[in-house]
Amino acid sequence: MTITQLEYAVAVATYHSFVAAAEKCFVTQPTLSMQIQKLEEELGIKLFDRNNRPNTVTAIGEPIIEQAKIILAQCNKVFELVNSNQSIVAGVFKLAVIPSVAPYLMPGLLDQYADHYPDVKLLVKEMETDQILAALKNNEIDAAIVSTPLENSSIVEYPLFYEPFVGYFPEGAAVLKKKLISASDIDMENLLLLNEGHCMRNQILDLCSDHIQELQAHKSFQYNSSSVDTLRKLVDRNKGMTVLPELAVTEFTEDQQDRVRYFEDPEPVREISLVTNGQFVKVSLLQSLIDEILLLVPEKMRAQTKKRKILRIQSSRLS
Repeated sequence: MTITQLEYAVAVATYHSFVAAAEKCFVTQPTLSMQIQKLEEELGIKLFDRNNRPNTVTAIGEPIIEQAKIILAQCNKVFELVNSNQSIVAGVFKLAVIPSVAPYLMPGLLDQYADHYPDVKLLVKEMETDQILAALKNNEIDAAIVSTPLENSSIVEYPLFYEPFVGYFPEGAAVLKKKLISASDIDMENLLLLNEGHCMRNQILDLCSDHIQELQAHKSFQYNSSSVDTLRKLVDRNKGMTVLPELAVTEFTEDQQDRVRYFEDPEPVREISLVTNGQFVKVSLLQSLIDEILLLVPEKMRAQTKKRKILRIQSSRLS
């Protein structure tokens, strides 16, 4: 039994295909199949049902695959211990980011991180939270930047900052006469939201929880977007109002800034964290990312206060 054979077996279990697993492992499919066959012969069992499409793990193979994941994580830990003792920050790091954070954090982080840690190859992918959780479970990514708390016992959360939400209104809206707003000032008939699957959508619904029925009953039209910037553009064209994370308005024009309103206390915020699975071992790389991210966000966002309310991710959705 070899580490390579275990890596190949975990890859097939993850991607449910010998062909896809070979591509991910950068080997030919016959090579991968041969190594897995040798492993099965040594163990005296069949790990995969090759008659199914997609390929599935056999009942007896399931605990073997789970143990293989633990063994591979421990092997990676050995290299991490060496790097930590030698103060080395190097290697490949696969990072996922939710779409409502990526445009406002990643451009600066990528430039800054590459300058400070030239020996790290950072591979970044935008993904929604449900996809991230699946990818972490399958060890397809090392870590992710998401909104928390996730209330998932298999996920380890490292809170980074607390980002306020703000209201963004069209020109001439009556609410712009106010300096601070409350949830009751949100125009439920013209509220623009992200698509289902975006955690920010549920957080906004949490903020508006006392008015959800009003939103369902009286909304004259519904536009669900996959992009925060699309919501902003619709508001600019007087097509409604929306609620945005504060980092999204930092590059607004003066005219746009005039149509932003902050909420009164307790100020609604979202907690943004780096998350990993329980088998994560690249501690030095993770700490380097935490340090660089904190340099990019305003100091006022780095600590939670009693005057802020963290909005829930799980909430009632529109039907």
